[in-house]
Amino acid sequence: MSVPPVPESPSEKSPDRQIESLIHQIAEPMTLSKKNHSPIPDYDLLVKIIQTLRKIVNPLIRCEETCPDDLRLRLQQQFEFVQTHISKQIEIAIARHQEACDEVGTEAVFGDKIPAQQIKGLAAELTAHFLTLLPKIRDVLSTDVQASYDGDPACKNLDEVLLCYPGFTAVSVFRLAHELHLLKIPFIPRMMTEWVHGETGVDIHPGATIGRHFFIDHGTGVVIGETCEIGEHVKIYQGVTLGALSFPKDDNGELVRGTKRHPTLEDNVVIYANATVLGGRTIVGHDSVIGSSVWLTESVDPFTTVIMEKPRLRIRNQVHQDMEPPIDFQI
Repeated sequence: MSVPPVPESPSEKSPDRQIESLIHQIAEPMTLSKKNHSPIPDYDLLVKIIQTLRKIVNPLIRCEETCPDDLRLRLQQQFEFVQTHISKQIEIAIARHQEACDEVGTEAVFGDKIPAQQIKGLAAELTAHFLTLLPKIRDVLSTDVQASYDGDPACKNLDEVLLCYPGFTAVSVFRLAHELHLLKIPFIPRMMTEWVHGETGVDIHPGATIGRHFFIDHGTGVVIGETCEIGEHVKIYQGVTLGALSFPKDDNGELVRGTKRHPTLEDNVVIYANATVLGGRTIVGHDSVIGSSVWLTESVDPFTTVIMEKPRLRIRNQVHQDMEPPIDFQI
């Protein structure tokens, strides 16, 4: 016979007691975080920054203002919001990153540790440089919009890409995050692409290199790894993985970081649904087609088509005998 649990006393259910317990846990150094005392970047605020940046670089935004001065005022307000808030988040991210690297004994992204009194100035410089890149990002995104329209016969106009295509949403955030990644800003680029990953199902590491006129159709389940290199006029479909074949380790058994682990796609490549292309030495030559469900771990020459052998479909019916007609699998 089981003994019923002893009811908690009213004092044990008090929120004050639980709060005190949490305070004790947070104040007590944890195994994985003994030295980190800096705040972490504000995820909710970063989402607002992303949404404002997308309004600035969106190539399909129409000029709603009847007066050029009104347009200028709106853009100035958006720039000021981004500049003020992302600069602070970059400052927080750098400080936190340096503490985290000290803890595990690795080198921070900027090499020598930056004195605390200089981090704010560095964050402001990085922010100012990033803002100068927004016209370029907008220009590249205009080619991605056109690629989406050109690549999908179901698309009726360019506005439909903006309003309905998760692939374009993911690519637009990636383009912004990639420039921050190139500036070596820690945490924030990954936070941006992970947010849009949750929104769209498309997982693009901000370290990937992607050329102009890029189109992801449908989007869900797409994974593009950190060291992928993708050329221009490339189109991929849902469920495609551009991943690593293996993770090399050093003599101490630690993962070797910073190596080329993910494939290269040259210009005008098409990869159909659920295909997997793996390995840092794997190059898909220009104007090639990789068919659905292909598993590719070696390079292919330009103008190559790679497809699975024709599968057979088995249909069972209670009245008729089993049938195994071949499937006409075509690209």
